[in-house]
Amino acid sequence: MERVGVATLKQKAALKTFQATVHVTRMEQWCVEAETAEETRELLAAGHGYRCEIGDCINIEVEQVEE
Repeated sequence: MERVGVATLKQKAALKTFQATVHVTRMEQWCVEAETAEETRELLAAGHGYRCEIGDCINIEVEQVEE
């Protein structure tokens, strides 16, 4: 394995931190206690319940990048 000298490491460009506005679409599993499926829909639509599982990211769009 080749050893990298200090001079070689200093030649690499310095990394900068960027901030980005990103629109993420994700499929999640949510749970709520209810008596019927209809009540479940109403409760979830009203913001009740909790996320059971994060799920998979299905789309990412970068809106804006700032230095």
